[in-house]
Amino acid sequence: MKKLYNNYINTFRGLSTEVWWLSLITFINRSGTMVIPFLSLYLTKSLHFSLTDVGWIMSFFGLGSVLGTWIGGKLTDKIGYYKVMLVSLFGTGVLFVLLQYATTFHQFCAGIFLVMIVADAFRPAMFVALSAYSKPENKTRSVTLIRLAINLGFSAGPAVGGLIITGIGYKGLFWADGVTCVLAAFLLLQVLHPKKAKVQDEVKVANPISAYKDKAFWIFFIAMFIFGFVFMQYFSTMPLYYSKNRFLSEFEIGLLMGFNGFFIFLFEMPLIKWLEDSKKSKVKLIALGLFLTALSFIILNLTGWIGILIIAMFLMTVGEMIAFPFSNAFAVERAKKGNQGEYMALYSIAFSLAHIFSHNIGMQMVAKYGFETTWTAITIFALFGVFVLLLLLRMLKKEKATI
Repeated sequence: MKKLYNNYINTFRGLSTEVWWLSLITFINRSGTMVIPFLSLYLTKSLHFSLTDVGWIMSFFGLGSVLGTWIGGKLTDKIGYYKVMLVSLFGTGVLFVLLQYATTFHQFCAGIFLVMIVADAFRPAMFVALSAYSKPENKTRSVTLIRLAINLGFSAGPAVGGLIITGIGYKGLFWADGVTCVLAAFLLLQVLHPKKAKVQDEVKVANPISAYKDKAFWIFFIAMFIFGFVFMQYFSTMPLYYSKNRFLSEFEIGLLMGFNGFFIFLFEMPLIKWLEDSKKSKVKLIALGLFLTALSFIILNLTGWIGILIIAMFLMTVGEMIAFPFSNAFAVERAKKGNQGEYMALYSIAFSLAHIFSHNIGMQMVAKYGFETTWTAITIFALFGVFVLLLLLRMLKKEKATI
């Protein structure tokens, strides 16, 4: 038991102090992101919007995310990651508190659009900061540590969020989100000020290549869009499925989603360390992660047994644990040849675009065809994503052969 514990602790060794601080800031920020998993339920139960309306609102969520990520990438290359992260955290905190006062369809579309512009400017800046604070050999594990912080926060967030809804209603979620964002900004100000933080790997490219001219990265972008499209069903259509078809309460939904984050917190770092040591291709590992996520949907159609929900969540969780760190590490590695902010923005935009289409199409399909048909279609789309990643693998082999 002691050896197992020591091996687990050793997977965290060698990471910089700045990466640990960035992880803590991310944890505080994500602990407060309680509105997002319950957003579809809030819109249908409290504001009485139709599924079609919710689908369009989630599209505005995605549009704001795309614009915010693009702006964040541009600003990161111009003024630096620190300023972008600080303004984003403060601004998001204020806007989340104000969002609770949007009650009409048009107000909420405009409100969520504005929130996401400010909130997702943080993402490319954070990725560039993470790359700067990490030694080259530690980048995948540094990404994994950030994800652990995200998922530990996300495991606490929905569970606490369910209690807040039960105790004081949905409005309490907006205050919790806002306050935690501002707290994260204050911590950033205290511990990662440029005068205090030590840069481990500052990359300066003399003649940077534009990410938009990198053909292999565009294939990767398509695969990440597909993965994002599939994965994000767990934050819009899936909570509705749990509620309407499986008759779970908000608290039970929070616990089930919390299992995802807690499992990742316990097992992702050892899994990533083991996979890194195996020297397998990052692209192959991403494909495996997407395949497991595909399975998590199709098995829901096989039985009415309630335990299948846990098995599906487990498959999705393992798929996510593999796909996200290695896709992020691939993007960071590729970004070294060009403008880092631009590359990391494009990586993030793949998921932002998925937000635009994923929630809306998912909602429309559920409303028109039902959950079973929707899960089948999602599975087929995910398998197509696996095929795209195999094409990328061939392209990278040809690229390597010509160097």
